This record gives sequence, C-alpha cells and structure tokens, in this order.
Amino acid sequence: MLLFSACVWGISAFGVFMTWEAAAGALQGMGANPLAYDPMLDYWLRMASGAFALVGTGYLLLAIYPRKFAVMLAWFGWVMVIEGVVLLVHGLRLGLASFPFVGDVSASFAGGLGILMLRKSATANQ
Repeated sequence: MLLFSACVWGISAFGVFMTWEAAAGALQGMGANPLAYDPMLDYWLRMASGAFALVGTGYLLLAIYPRKFAVMLAWFGWVMVIEGVVLLVHGLRLGLASFPFVGDVSASFAGGLGILMLRKSATANQ
C-alpha cells in the first residue's frame, strides 16, 4: 500500500518537467477546458507537481523502511484518507465527470485505508 501511494503521489513529478503545452494537453485529456498560457498557472503547476512528488517520496521512504518509520504510518494513512474526502467533496460540489475524479478518490481511500489496516504489520516480529 505504501508503494502504491508513492506511485499515486509520485506520478506528479512529470508535471515539473513537462512543457506547458504537454501539461495543458494532459489536463484537457482528463476533462479540463482548453488553457491559455499564463505564467502564474505555469508556476502553480510546477509548485503543485513538486510538492506532490515530494509527498510521494515520503511514501516511498516509508515503503523502503516501514519499521524505521512505523510511528508515522498512521499519519500518512490519514493523509490519504483526508485527501480522498477533500477530493470527494469538491468533485461532487463541482459536478466533475467520473474520469479521473473517481480514480483519484478511490486511490486515496484505498491507499489510506490499506495503510491504516496494515500499519501494525510493520512492527510485528521485531
């Protein structure tokens, strides 16, 4: 579950390096309206992509060293669950189409609940 969560967050790293045209095209492929270039949107894309990729790095470290960081597992599980709630509430409020909305919400809940359910196995047999 930790590796899954690392991938879910870490995929955002691509946004740091994509051209604006590629990023806007990817967003349109997921249902966004066409986006005219705006330097501030370009900046926010890189900021959000970098931050999400760093969160993914945190999940990757937990996946590599689950026993070393066992005390953090519950917190990182709840991060995924709370993100799922945020996405669900605002996706419904905005009336978003099911793609990629349902996948994002499902990945957040599955990763978070999975981490919470399995977190004690990191401290078993020590």
